[in-house]
Amino acid sequence: MSKFFLSLFIIAACCIFSFKSASAQDNSRIQVSLITCTPGEELYSIFGHSALRIIDSNNVTDYIFNYGTFNFADDGFYLKFIRGKLLYYLSVERTDEFIFSYMNEGRGITEQVLQLSPIEKENIKNTILENLKPENKFYQYDFFLDNCTTRLRDILIKMKSPSPLLPAVMPEKTTYRDAIHLYLDKGGQHWSKLGIDILLGKRTDKIMTASEQAFLPDNLMMSIDNCKNQPLVKQKNTILKASEFSNQNNLFTPFFCFGFFVGLISLLSLLKNKFGQIFMLYFDRIFFFMLGALGVMLVLMWVASDHSMTKDNMNLIWANPFHLFFAMFIRSNSKWKKWYCLFTGISVLMLLVFWNMMPQQLNYSLIPIFILIVYRATIRYIHP
Repeated sequence: MSKFFLSLFIIAACCIFSFKSASAQDNSRIQVSLITCTPGEELYSIFGHSALRIIDSNNVTDYIFNYGTFNFADDGFYLKFIRGKLLYYLSVERTDEFIFSYMNEGRGITEQVLQLSPIEKENIKNTILENLKPENKFYQYDFFLDNCTTRLRDILIKMKSPSPLLPAVMPEKTTYRDAIHLYLDKGGQHWSKLGIDILLGKRTDKIMTASEQAFLPDNLMMSIDNCKNQPLVKQKNTILKASEFSNQNNLFTPFFCFGFFVGLISLLSLLKNKFGQIFMLYFDRIFFFMLGALGVMLVLMWVASDHSMTKDNMNLIWANPFHLFFAMFIRSNSKWKKWYCLFTGISVLMLLVFWNMMPQQLNYSLIPIFILIVYRATIRYIHP
């Protein structure tokens, strides 16, 4: 009989202990989720979006915390954006309002409920609330190194113990430029891709580490799904399914338009009459002036901007700021002008010859423009 009561006591004690353990496991009554939104049709949304969802059952709240917010009404908005000084900030909104806005855009939302201890949940919540204070919520945005996704990645790595080892989710030797090209190509953003490739220097061609790959929302989502040293996802839900966007192939790509333009100019340059000579004179002046003006902008993006990836830009070889002076004195008989044409022709020709060996990947749509630069520089060298 005594053995029966002893067994009953042990079973009761185990039940009580298990109940207390279960309560201790989730006494915070907080749920933290990573929210990943699919890309949209516009350039600003083409790379997707990340946010953090925190449900607090104690306070009966359900909010989305978003590090990707900026103010269009900010004084000098465009100048600050160009110079890389535009401040982004952490904002908060109700989850139902957040979902409704993405529903209207036809974009999908995936939720990953994170596997966290009560202490880790509290720490994340407290960190977010601290960052939400007016004196803390602003930060200097960097698309590659400090954005709405990397902020969440860094919080998770810091707060989770042991720190998650995020795996690589893209092929080996993938660069930052390769990563954004995938989205620009898929979205049919050919002209935007050209502009971005011209503005971004060779730092964008750095091979990413596994952690650096998580600067994109989709990559962070996949990294968390496949964490190496511990499970991070407790549950994965599809809140919204993405609509099918009709990104039709556009015939008027930069390569097609530039190729047609170069062919037309080449035909007009064959005209040997007075009209043809005057036309090509003014064309060369405008053409090289525009190249020089672009070069000045690239220099300013290098030295007068806080954008990290616009430094060390090898596009300055063909978009040379000194083309401005050449355009102004294109009719002079100065000896320097002839040597300048020779230097320009050879330097741009080298870009074409060593295209695949360059430390910076140049946009292939520029090939017709390079050919035109070499052609016109050669003509001006032979017939100054």
